[in-house]
Formats: sequence, C-alpha cells, structure tokens
Amino acid sequence: MTRGTFPILFITSTRIGDAVLSSGLIKRLTDEVPGARFTIVAGPEAAPLFSEVPGLDELIVFAKQKDGGHWFDLWRKVRGRRWGLIVDLRGSGVSRFLSAKRRAILRRQPGPPTHKVIEAARVLRIEDEPAAPFIYTSPEIEAYAEELTAGTGPILAIAPAANWVGKTWPLERFSQVAIRLLRRPGAPLAGGRLMVVGGRGEQNLGRDLKEVVSRGQLIDIAGKVDLLTAFACLKHARLFIGNDSGAMHLAAAAGIPTLGLFGPSDERLYGPYGPLTRVARTARSFEQIEAQDPRLNQAICHMMDLSVDAVARAAEELLAETAPAAQPAEPEASDG
Repeated sequence: MTRGTFPILFITSTRIGDAVLSSGLIKRLTDEVPGARFTIVAGPEAAPLFSEVPGLDELIVFAKQKDGGHWFDLWRKVRGRRWGLIVDLRGSGVSRFLSAKRRAILRRQPGPPTHKVIEAARVLRIEDEPAAPFIYTSPEIEAYAEELTAGTGPILAIAPAANWVGKTWPLERFSQVAIRLLRRPGAPLAGGRLMVVGGRGEQNLGRDLKEVVSRGQLIDIAGKVDLLTAFACLKHARLFIGNDSGAMHLAAAAGIPTLGLFGPSDERLYGPYGPLTRVARTARSFEQIEAQDPRLNQAICHMMDLSVDAVARAAEELLAETAPAAQPAEPEASDG
C-alpha cells in the first residue's frame, strides 16, 4: 500500500443497470476516504461507466468464461496487492482469498424485496443514508453532449429496447405516446424534440421513429455514442420514458424525471431510483407474470397489457409534478 493512498478493489456487476445502481458507493468512498484509489472490476458492457472515476488506477473488464476461469484470471490480476478495502457486490469467493484490511461482501438476506440501491448500501452499512447512483463524466463529455442536444424545445427521451423481448413494450406504443406528448394540440411538450436512446445493435430505433417529429427535431443517439455520452445527453431531457433497462437507470441517475415501464421484472428491486422517478406497470403484478413464466425466459412479450393511455397519463402526471416553478414577473419601471 503506497503511503498516503488507500487502495480499494471494487467488484461490481456485468449488467449496466446493476452497475449504475451500485455506482453511488464509489462516490461515497471518494468523498469520505482520504487518498482513495480504485481498481474497478466490471463486465464488458458496464465497464465504460467507470472510466472517469477520480483516483482510478485500473479498470478491469471482467469477461465471463464458461468454465469459471474468469474468477481465477481476476485473482491472478489482483492478488499481488494489499488492499485497504475490498467491496464485492458479486458476493464472490475470490475476495476472501485476497489480502485486505477490510472486506465488504454482498450477502443476500432473507426478507421482503429490497431495492438494489439499499442492498448495495448494506454492504458498507450505510442503508440509513443510502448512496444514490452517481456517474462521473468529464468536461469534454459534457461539452459534446451539449453539442448533440443543442436546439430549442424540451426533449422527450425514450429508450424502447430492453435485454429481453419479455420486458419490451411495443415500439409503436412508444411512438403513440411520443406523439401525444409532443404533437397533439395542448401537448405538455408541444414543440419539443425526441431523443432516442439505445445501445449497440439498436441503431435502427431512430429510423423507425423518425416520423414522430419533424425533420431536425430528432436526436438519434441509439447505438451511436458511448455510455457516458448517452448519460450526459440524458441530463438535457425534460422527461425519460423507457423499459426496465440500463438506459432507464442512467436517466434516473442523471436526475431527470424518469418513467420506467414494468411487467416481468420487480420494481421493488429494480425500479428507477430517485425523487423524480415513477413506474407504470402492466395490469398484472410481477407475481402473476412470474406464475405464467416461472423462469422469466419465454420469447413472448409480457408488456401487452400496459396501455398507451396508462403510460401517457403517468407521463403527463410526472411532467406536471416536476414542472419548473414560474419565475416572478419583473416589476414595471415607474415614471417617477
């Protein structure tokens, strides 16, 4: 351990959403541990989220292998250091075989469903003041996001994709909600713009939604920018609507009003986190859907009983609840 530094090994998730939900722990450690230096271990999709963490010594991309050899590879990479703290959100065995002053290892606890942010907070015993998700960027990334989102009118951001067809609300319904919010007479975001958010392999989303707004009013970043740039772009949106996905958690972490659409996933565990977040759920509960699809892996959409009207109403209510306060009028100058 180098004098004056405190090396922290932080092992987080392979999935973007789970990694976002645990990201606040890094912010808390950065703020409260003098000399904190981080080695962060994350899956290939989630690792770019942490590239701008202050005090980052190494970002280890943790690619899963069929024979479990990825854990042995990780052990070989990190065994040579004496760690001040190991935070293991995978609850793995490897962290027990490393030299460390302190270990904080995730252990599943029995009881009612607990949101993943609270579950992560328990690892550091800060559940009474849980660390909200926090993503570090850079001035260059923020400046690029400003360029991409430059223009007039409020931005409606949508993320129509998910990692499984079962969680994916139909694209045409996203289109109908966007039209209702942007183009109908008296629409709450009238004259606004549409931002389409997605990951690799989702570049066609913008093309499929280009008829929703007029030319020049579409901000299509789906599959075209990196994760941190997408996150920075989301900060400029007035509202986000999306399936339960990594993009949804990025939007909530960006601090914008976020409406998550839920069906075959449990919002008590994975709902968007923060005071400006809401959930629109299918007519069926998570338990009812799970009873029909116990392994939650069937190639069918479980979101069909979530109506356009239900999502649009929820969006309109969230917009009303988060409307900027009206600025007081400037007093008129007197003649005297």
